[in-house]
Amino acid sequence: MEKLKFKTNINCSGCIAAVTPHLNKAEGIKNWEVDTDNPDKVLTVEVEGIDAEDVTETIEKAGFKATEIE
Repeated sequence: MEKLKFKTNINCSGCIAAVTPHLNKAEGIKNWEVDTDNPDKVLTVEVEGIDAEDVTETIEKAGFKATEIE
């Protein structure tokens, strides 16, 4: 399993509620969390068999932006 981190614009509980169904049903995403206290609203995702581009597409389908952090 691999951990990926993303800078996002997911900044409140309402945003988290909106993105939750997309992340929970996405193939290959095992676990995730958003640190809304961090100025970059960091999303940490544990993935298996998918890459950062797949996660970014899932976030964008939910109406948010995500940029991978190295």
